[in-house]
Amino acid sequence: MEQHELEQDLARITVQEHRLVLSRFDLATAWSLGSALRSMADDRGAAVTIEIRIACATVFLFTMPGCTPVNADWARRKRNTVELLHRSSYGVGCELRRDATSLEERLGLSTRDYASHGGSFPLTLGGVGCIGAVTVSGLPQRADHELVVEALAGLCNVALADIALRLR
Repeated sequence: MEQHELEQDLARITVQEHRLVLSRFDLATAWSLGSALRSMADDRGAAVTIEIRIACATVFLFTMPGCTPVNADWARRKRNTVELLHRSSYGVGCELRRDATSLEERLGLSTRDYASHGGSFPLTLGGVGCIGAVTVSGLPQRADHELVVEALAGLCNVALADIALRLR
């Protein structure tokens, strides 16, 4: 990815993280979000693992046919990054690439337990902050990120065109 493309993605991810704020989130909302992600992936012929966590408790977990345990492991590692940093895993990864560093170099985090690849996004509750994470794994990292953002945009009533990553 070229430097200007990286900067463009970082700017859009910042907008996404500020705009995709929920007014409420409970188990029924988690079910709706997880089901929407499953349906979206299925419509695209994609196989993904979907995980939603609130307060470090898994409240939705689904692995589509065609996935392997490695998808669940990637989801765990990406989610760990979001739960620690309260930023999207793709945003963290873009920032690290821009700065030519890694999670291990910057924070001493092992790549066995943390990943800075796209696909996990903070669940942010208005007036509260980050309460959890929604994660998908199975597509290329930018596509994983875009799938989650599209589902959250629908849930938050935010026009996707206003926040989507730029086409390449």
